[in-house]
Amino acid sequence: MIFTVLTAIIFLVMVAYMFRHLIFTYFVLFAKPQQFMKSFKRVTGAYTPKVTVLIPAHNEEFVIGNLLERMTELTYPKDKLEVVVIDDGSTDATGEIADSYAEKYSYIKVIHRQNGGAGKPAALNDGFKFSNGEIILTFDADYYPQLDIIEKLVAPFVDPEVGAVQGRVTVLNEEDSLVSKIVTLERIGGYRIDQQARDELVLIPQYGGTVGGFRRDVLGKVGGWNPEMLTEDTDLTIRLILKGYQIRYVNDAEAYEEAVTTWRAYWNQRYRWAKGHMQCAVKHLKNVLKAEHLSTYEKAELSLLLCIYFMPILVLVAWAVGLGAYLTHESLLSMNFGEYYFFILSIFSYSTVGNFAPFFEVGSGAYLDNRKRLLWLLPALTFAFVIMAFCCTKAAIDLVLTRGNNHKWNHTLHNGNGHNGKNGKNGHNGNHVNGNGRLLL
Repeated sequence: MIFTVLTAIIFLVMVAYMFRHLIFTYFVLFAKPQQFMKSFKRVTGAYTPKVTVLIPAHNEEFVIGNLLERMTELTYPKDKLEVVVIDDGSTDATGEIADSYAEKYSYIKVIHRQNGGAGKPAALNDGFKFSNGEIILTFDADYYPQLDIIEKLVAPFVDPEVGAVQGRVTVLNEEDSLVSKIVTLERIGGYRIDQQARDELVLIPQYGGTVGGFRRDVLGKVGGWNPEMLTEDTDLTIRLILKGYQIRYVNDAEAYEEAVTTWRAYWNQRYRWAKGHMQCAVKHLKNVLKAEHLSTYEKAELSLLLCIYFMPILVLVAWAVGLGAYLTHESLLSMNFGEYYFFILSIFSYSTVGNFAPFFEVGSGAYLDNRKRLLWLLPALTFAFVIMAFCCTKAAIDLVLTRGNNHKWNHTLHNGNGHNGKNGKNGHNGNHVNGNGRLLL
């Protein structure tokens, strides 16, 4: 009987995520864009508040030059633009490259955190202290944005209820390896379908930690980034929502990232994401369910979002329950067929459709992006999911065993792959610059 009960519980949770994926996919494929998104597009380029771009960087000498060069090429008015590079205790040439740009361009300044390296949230908080923009945007050092991305990202802030905005992340080094191709598919599903659907359904898009930003006053009110959280972006998303602010997603505001290319790097990155998401679930789930200003649908979606990295663990448990049921000869067929007809029918329906709901989401995103040649790789996502089942299980165990907030931040190394052969050291003369815009902390 115990395996039957566990099967029923697991089934109900899986069905909830199944409907989430299918509903998101349906709305992006068939629903018309909301009127407020059309309004944002109309003001793109006309609304030009003072903007600060924060760029945290720790040992990013191979990519920081590419991003800073791109900052000088952006179409946003330079008298309304401020770029703040936070050199977070780098031991390579990152700080020197950034200083060389600060010397040349008055709107670029550099903060050197000599005792840095503790993680992105702490670096961003220091950068925020020395920023002046009405809108604060963030870019990771390995990103390469569109020329007009700032115009697109600031447009939704014309609505005073919008506290944060998120743009789209696209993989730049897709061809490097099988892993980078799998990450490409994950990004397509996550942004082209998942984020887009949440925005169109007014179900709270997620700030993803980069290619997005906030109103300055809103960021100050919620206390900035939390250095104790491994996924400071998810934590900040929930804190904004609990304070009553809206978050918008702009699908055509794209920036290109250097994805991980090895399974070890994939594991390390996903481990941090999983553990950080679980941290956020433990911290915020109760407050989300108690929030009076959130609708039932918003609470359901935020709960599913916070617990999404528990889902692979649940699948691992389901495999164990299935094996246990087989070994003990406990079967649903031993139950009264008429009494449990709809339950059995639901299981068959889920087995034939529901298990593939995430694949539908990713496949639909690739179709909408006209990336049909990637569709042959969809089965490889199964292997990635198996890895995530064990990765998330380890993250959950470590979260339980780790006392307090003593969580180690693992930095993802970037080597400049995918930047059209550019080297982040271009323009660096090898001399340490003590020019304008340089600040030591």
